[in-house]
Amino acid sequence: LILYQYSDQYYYFNVYTGRSQWERPTRAADPAQAELTAVQCAHLLVKHAGSRRPSSWRTDVITRTKEQARKILMGYKKQIEDASDKKAKFKELAKEFSDCSSAKRGGDLGMFKRRQMQKPFEDASFALKVGELSDIVETDSGLHLIYRIA
Repeated sequence: LILYQYSDQYYYFNVYTGRSQWERPTRAADPAQAELTAVQCAHLLVKHAGSRRPSSWRTDVITRTKEQARKILMGYKKQIEDASDKKAKFKELAKEFSDCSSAKRGGDLGMFKRRQMQKPFEDASFALKVGELSDIVETDSGLHLIYRIA
């Protein structure tokens, strides 16, 4: 991490990722993450009335609140964490309950690079280790659980 000062403001540059920002970084620079150019993840999306498009392949009009969506996802997360085969349980729940068309593939989004997904989704996906499950991630599309496959 390189720190520059302009007037009375600090500018931060991560030498590993090439990312620059005015805001103070929330964690240390990580050379291991810099080499990661693409990941493969599955996700389980629960939309709510405030989602960008509050409809899905499962239902024409989604009326649940964001808080209801969060409670639903917390229940799914507990089921996944309690399962002996977390990946299989994730895929099973995604196939049945995800509001994304990727549900037919168990939520599998395939490989994707940085800047191909919404920023909160990208950040969470690239921060996960293979086989790790995210906390609930909020994007304009709704609320997600993300499982890193590769």
